[in-house]
Amino acid sequence: MAKINGNEIKPGYVLEHDGGLWAAVKVNHVKPGKGGAFAQVEMKNLRDGRKLNERFRSEDKVEYVRLDNKDQQFLYESEGRLVFMDSETFEQIELDADLLGDRRPFLQDGMTATIEYYGDEALSVRIPQKVVCRVAETEPVLNGQTASKSFKPAILDNGLRIMIPPFVGADEAIVVNTELFEYSERA
Repeated sequence: MAKINGNEIKPGYVLEHDGGLWAAVKVNHVKPGKGGAFAQVEMKNLRDGRKLNERFRSEDKVEYVRLDNKDQQFLYESEGRLVFMDSETFEQIELDADLLGDRRPFLQDGMTATIEYYGDEALSVRIPQKVVCRVAETEPVLNGQTASKSFKPAILDNGLRIMIPPFVGADEAIVVNTELFEYSERA
């Protein structure tokens, strides 16, 4: 691990602070008229999700942590545990389904996800930003509404409710943004 100055912290950096691993969510660099410059950092604990606001002066030293990213294939879910397989070593790992949070319904069999490791400990799971889903049910297509900005509710094959354009009908494949939970385009 490398030590960095407090004014070098950027959003997305992972830091070891107060005995835990913290991800910098927001960083605001402040130069007051009197006194030294500092960085006001909003951090999120990677193990339990707690949030913390901390001030780091430019002369403060913090531990910068590098996480290992591995692409792994999702195999199946069993009793609230997700089973992934390393594509190179064919080694299987079980992770808690809570690591995905509310994006869990987008995880599909055979999908490749990026898992971030700190040593041997899996800290987070990232799925692709865009996923193809099928519209399970929605209102019928209305002719002449192709140019309007209105949206209609739809239920996807994974059970999620999103808003889709009026020209998309039931049983059509669409691309959904997994970060914003919204319609992106037709598949």
